[in-house]
Amino acid sequence: DETARAALLLGAPRHEAVYDFGGFPPALSALRYDAPGDPALAERLGQTLALPVVEHGGLDHGIWTALRYLIPAADVPVIPLTLTPHASPAQLMALGEQLQGLGADGVLVLGTGSITHNLRLLMRSAVTGTAAGDGVPEMPESAAFRRWFAERSAARDWPALAAYRAQAPHATLMHPTDEHLLPWYVAAGAGGRDHAPLRIHEGVTFGCLGMDAYAFGPQAGALQDALAHADARADTPADAPAAAS
Repeated sequence: DETARAALLLGAPRHEAVYDFGGFPPALSALRYDAPGDPALAERLGQTLALPVVEHGGLDHGIWTALRYLIPAADVPVIPLTLTPHASPAQLMALGEQLQGLGADGVLVLGTGSITHNLRLLMRSAVTGTAAGDGVPEMPESAAFRRWFAERSAARDWPALAAYRAQAPHATLMHPTDEHLLPWYVAAGAGGRDHAPLRIHEGVTFGCLGMDAYAFGPQAGALQDALAHADARADTPADAPAAAS
């Protein structure tokens, strides 16, 4: 039960993918992503965060579906942090702030979820679109919420972001429950309040599932520039003349 679980770290030497979802094509359950863990680092983080470390649990689909694209070889150690959905955004930002500085040790703090996520609306939209969610225009409520979140992030308006449920447009429609947005606050806390979260990718599928990606911390600007450069190169025809140097 996702709404009853406690916050903890998984410190197994190896993690297997967990298929904790239903109602989707069987091919999803055939995908594999088993990644190594790092028990020593997990224990260190457990002491820092005052959280228990356990060996059982595996990789939630919110983790392995993203890592299959980011690290397809599955050769980088992963330490899953499970959250309790009862924690507030402010509490999770404070938790994330305890992770500041891990980047200097080569540790990436990654939060996965969706900027907008209403499964009931998604299933309704899926009837009119393709299997990939194409062909479904974005709901105005989704666009308004994503725009508000990006603007408040760029302004480092932490009080508004923490109170998004009361201040963001259509918050309860776009997030009937919080669990798909809460990891954002942990990553934002790890990036530090002095650095504005940058939206480095924006998109939506099925008309209401926000696929925006954010970068946090002092490296955010460099990552945004690198992605823009990569996109520009991808859009350049293969037979285009090279620039003179």
